[in-house]
Amino acid sequence: MAVNRIKIAKDKADLVKALVSSKETTGPFQTYADVLVFTAALGAKRKKRVVLGEISKRDPEPIPQEHFVTRGYNMLIKLLAMTENKDINILSSNDEYYDAQRTCIFEEYANGGLEILRDELRGAVDYSERLLLILSHDKLQETSGEGEFDLSRFLSY
Repeated sequence: MAVNRIKIAKDKADLVKALVSSKETTGPFQTYADVLVFTAALGAKRKKRVVLGEISKRDPEPIPQEHFVTRGYNMLIKLLAMTENKDINILSSNDEYYDAQRTCIFEEYANGGLEILRDELRGAVDYSERLLLILSHDKLQETSGEGEFDLSRFLSY
């Protein structure tokens, strides 16, 4: 059985690198796997799934699935696939076809989440602060039960 690797779109490679903490950056994430899991969850939450197109071959190169398994992220990958596919057979860990499907779904949601972040982080100096604002905004929308702030309640008729 071939080991699947999680791929990153070439046009998002620089963003992924910038989101990881290193000598050159102060990114909020420790690993590329952390970035992809966060962006896949964001893509799924906002229902944005985008085909990868050209793949980044170097820095970041495709990430072995073992990195996700050792960090405990394999369950999220399976849940996203099952939710998207509506087929419990996709959870089969011994079938290469289903493994490829799970990987593809995860990659496309991560790519969609990266597109969202690319737009939301445009012009930001501190990615950590901006991510906190994005998460706070999403949380506020969930608790208010509204899509947008309604100014009409301040108008007198």
